[in-house]
Amino acid sequence: MIDILKLKELVAVMTEHNLAEVDIKNGEEAISIKRGGMFTQPAPIAQAAMAPQPIAAAAPAAPVAATPPAPTIDSPMVGTLYLSPNPDSPPFVKPGASIGPDTVVCLIEAMKVFNEIKAEKAGVLEQVLVKTGQPVEFGQKLFAIRE
Repeated sequence: MIDILKLKELVAVMTEHNLAEVDIKNGEEAISIKRGGMFTQPAPIAQAAMAPQPIAAAAPAAPVAATPPAPTIDSPMVGTLYLSPNPDSPPFVKPGASIGPDTVVCLIEAMKVFNEIKAEKAGVLEQVLVKTGQPVEFGQKLFAIRE
């Protein structure tokens, strides 16, 4: 068993002598202690490197129009996502399709239960952001839409 007092003494010696690493073996007992951070004094900087350098004038930046983030349909739960009711069926929705709040967009299997996920928003489906069979997390973006 490690004696905490001896360990504290070793750390104090390491700090006092600016040591980064200590390995001690005594019979069957062995201990290795490593400290993070910088342990040496930085080398003096040459005076020539300290000479001021001219700074080029920066061109004014063009104003950037902030584009609002596209609305998304997010996962309400953790599980495995399916874009169609079964492997032989077409997907519930495809990009370009108009959707309403009650439109089923996918299934998420959680604990052997298949849950229908509805859009809960109206708009046009712009992009599918996930693949069928993919595990999804709560709040993960599944579909991008245009309202």
